[in-house]
Amino acid sequence: ERHIRDNASHKHLVFVLNKIDLVPNWVAKRWMGELAKDRPTIAFHSSLTNAFGKGALINLLRQFGKLHEDKKQISVGVIGYPNVGKSSVINTLISKKSCKVAPIPGETKIWQYITLFKRISLIDCPGVVVDTAGDSETDSVLKGVVRAERLENPEDFVQAICEKVKREHIAGQYKLTKEESNWESAMELMETVAKKAGRLLKGGEPCLRSAAITIINDFQRGRLPHYVAPPELKEEEAPSAT
Repeated sequence: ERHIRDNASHKHLVFVLNKIDLVPNWVAKRWMGELAKDRPTIAFHSSLTNAFGKGALINLLRQFGKLHEDKKQISVGVIGYPNVGKSSVINTLISKKSCKVAPIPGETKIWQYITLFKRISLIDCPGVVVDTAGDSETDSVLKGVVRAERLENPEDFVQAICEKVKREHIAGQYKLTKEESNWESAMELMETVAKKAGRLLKGGEPCLRSAAITIINDFQRGRLPHYVAPPELKEEEAPSAT
């Protein structure tokens, strides 16, 4: 965003909030209002059969096409962090599965041009991780930039997930009993998840690494509900999360 503003101000930048179905409506609306102050912003849900925001995004791209009628060809780059659904957005817009998708980061490895209209093409790009973002290793893991299976010590990131996801959501995902839901540490939670899944080491010890990978994957893929509160949202203003 900063690069386009400083070095390519002639280019248009649009924010597409994909996977909008994974957060409460009030959170989506507040973020829409916040981001729309700077750039055109569209709420989106990728689906070949039940999409949301598809018409609004197509209309916006058509407007850009009319605005640049002097151009023979317009290319629209779809950029963002890994695993945010860039390929799914393109597949939704063209109403067919043209780009390969997967619920893991790094599936798209090359640039791919897909025709949307006669003069407008979409570019499916590999995920972009900006060095200047200032993210810690934990931030990168929670944003889905890194595959859990490739982490040397995935157990180190479960505590951060526990701090972001409500206890009842974690208990619901892993079908924990009332007693099991009273874990006191991330270690205890991993032990319980491993035992319930039958992931044991020799001697019957729970496999903490396997449990940690499961929890991280579930977090990255939206199975453990969580969201970042909109800026300037006071705790007393926030409705109870669902």
